[in-house]
Amino acid sequence: MQESSIEQHRYFLKDTVRKTIDFSTTDQSVGVPPLPIEKGYSADAERICLIPPYEFKTLPSIDLLCAIANRQSRRRFSKTPLMQQELAFLLWATQGIREQSNADHARRNVPSAGARHALETYLCVLNVEGLDRGFYRYLPLEHQLVVEYRDESAAEKVSLAAFQQNWMSGAATVFIWSAIPYRTEWRYGLAAHKVILLDAGHVCQNLYLACEAISAGTCAVAAYDQELMDHLLKIDGKDEFVIYLAAVGKVN
Repeated sequence: MQESSIEQHRYFLKDTVRKTIDFSTTDQSVGVPPLPIEKGYSADAERICLIPPYEFKTLPSIDLLCAIANRQSRRRFSKTPLMQQELAFLLWATQGIREQSNADHARRNVPSAGARHALETYLCVLNVEGLDRGFYRYLPLEHQLVVEYRDESAAEKVSLAAFQQNWMSGAATVFIWSAIPYRTEWRYGLAAHKVILLDAGHVCQNLYLACEAISAGTCAVAAYDQELMDHLLKIDGKDEFVIYLAAVGKVN
């Protein structure tokens, strides 16, 4: 890549764009309603209730210092299934809602620019107690999973869509985060895109630390075939597209 091209793309890492935006003209400022804080689902969709946060007290506790010190990317997982309670905890830790103040605003367990929370959490479930192999989506408002579709070949498909990173097929589940950019663009316009990626980093770090608490491991993945991964989740690749993944499994 030529140096001039590298310098051009570095612009995305800076916040210079904020100086060029007239925030009085953003959709929020002119009164356009925001998108819902959660992607919808059909009335007849199959939903699975998750263990609520107040029952997490049966999970083992871990000192924060130990969780930070032990945190590392792990690509080898045992064949022990992830328990549904453990999965519920990981979902709550990464996108769980603490308080909903109105229809378009909620406080979660991770920070987000302007509390816009542009991410949706999908799961490629491979070895989770009581769940069939396939693809699911987390509903943070309801603390439920909605079944996108079951698929016995999910392991092979997600590995292929991640440029044949076959180690992922040994995970208990793969977290796949998509972005719905307009949730944040509604407030920040062109300044939205950098902070959406920062938000994804906050979410994944919570996953790393939460995994340490349940004797699980994770490895973040940023290399994937964009079109294949979007197709796998049946999303349009324009108004919603995959931006990050993390494979999770038990390690002892």
